Amino acid sequence: MKRVQIDPQLNNNHTFDNYIEGECNRLSRTAGMHIAQKPGATAFNPLMVFGGTGCGKTHLLQAIGNEVRRLHPNKSVLYVSAEKFINQFIDHSKNQEINEFIRLYQLIDVLLIDDIHQFVSAAKTQDVIFPSYNQLHQNGKQIVLTSDTPPKDLNGMQERLLSRFRWGLHAEITAPDYDTRKAILEMKMHNEGLEISEEVVQYIAYNVQENIRDLEGTVISLFAQATLNKKEIDLDLAKRVLKNFVKNTYKEITIDDIHKMVSKFYNIAYNDLFSKSRKQEIVQARQISMYLAKKFTKNSLKSIGAHFSGKDHSTVIHSCQAVEDRLETDAEYRERFLEIQQKVQLASM
Repeated sequence: MKRVQIDPQLNNNHTFDNYIEGECNRLSRTAGMHIAQKPGATAFNPLMVFGGTGCGKTHLLQAIGNEVRRLHPNKSVLYVSAEKFINQFIDHSKNQEINEFIRLYQLIDVLLIDDIHQFVSAAKTQDVIFPSYNQLHQNGKQIVLTSDTPPKDLNGMQERLLSRFRWGLHAEITAPDYDTRKAILEMKMHNEGLEISEEVVQYIAYNVQENIRDLEGTVISLFAQATLNKKEIDLDLAKRVLKNFVKNTYKEITIDDIHKMVSKFYNIAYNDLFSKSRKQEIVQARQISMYLAKKFTKNSLKSIGAHFSGKDHSTVIHSCQAVEDRLETDAEYRERFLEIQQKVQLASM
């Protein structure tokens, strides 16, 4: 069949090369790459990717489209947002060209529809999607969808459509973890030609936690400040810029904050650090908590000891010394300690 001549509506900058992989998106990214290699010929048809705003769904959708065009130049690809699809349907309805509209979509080899949750409030559009979807799927064409919720939560979507969405793979993209955010920042800064200290990168990656778009916005703002105002990008500038993206980026860290972070890091119950247990892992975590509380808070030794079930200041001194001694002799202990210390340090900035 002759290739459909249609503008794919793709952003050429959205590729797999600049789509950073992490625990948050590994399944969806891997599935997307398989699809791009063999569109319509994998079990991932449809692929439905869901997750919150700004987590990278659109980038992934367009990366799939761009990779398909690179590997299979004879295949027709179309990226379309649900909003645009609805508007196109309305326009064709007014001109009594619904059949032409349906035929056009049925000729596409790889259909990428963004934000299908918007179809929930468009019942007539759903009636059009159904035959197009069936035709594409039966002919071995590839369909990839994104939504802000999983199919089961698409209240208002026709059951016959939902049943077809369940045929393939559902992959959730969650908020990126610290390491992924840091890698995204480093890539964005490299692309903008920015040189930023490790301290600033860590600070931004730690504080901008929910949204990749905010990470990108932070880099753009820093770039603007550095070039237009001829300012050096230091920690103070980063803190000022982040006020536009994150609420309450600074709060003084407390003993209890450190207690919670250490408990979570070492996978020990919060209340165990209050106990009199002499289990090595609990004693170790308690000592590290005291050490970090002494280093990163303004609390007295007496206050730190009081937090841990009324220990006296001499116990805190002993704990700090025990930590320092072990740091000098136990490489594995030191490596883990430096990791939790960095987390506490970032939280205290």
